[in-house]
Amino acid sequence: MVKIIWTQRSLTDLKSIAEFISKDSLRYATVTIERIINVTLLLETNPRIGRMVPEVGKVDTIREIILGNYRIIYKISSSTIIHILTVHHTSRRFRQTTLKRSK
Repeated sequence: MVKIIWTQRSLTDLKSIAEFISKDSLRYATVTIERIINVTLLLETNPRIGRMVPEVGKVDTIREIILGNYRIIYKISSSTIIHILTVHHTSRRFRQTTLKRSK
């Protein structure tokens, strides 16, 4: 089983998402964060379930899971460790430099 490690960047992303949504609905903010966290648990047994990130090119170890309007981008660091790099809203432009800041 793979260990999932959330980077500081990804934790900051979750906090920002929760704060933004909670301005309208605390309940929906909670549900959204729970859904994001729960989908990442699939990586424990299926680390390659996500697709490769198109902006990164053919780097097989950088992958993403799409959940609604969010891209959960992760790195398969080893056969036992996955780092969640960022949780990115699809309405915002994604730049490869976002990944470099999350390490």
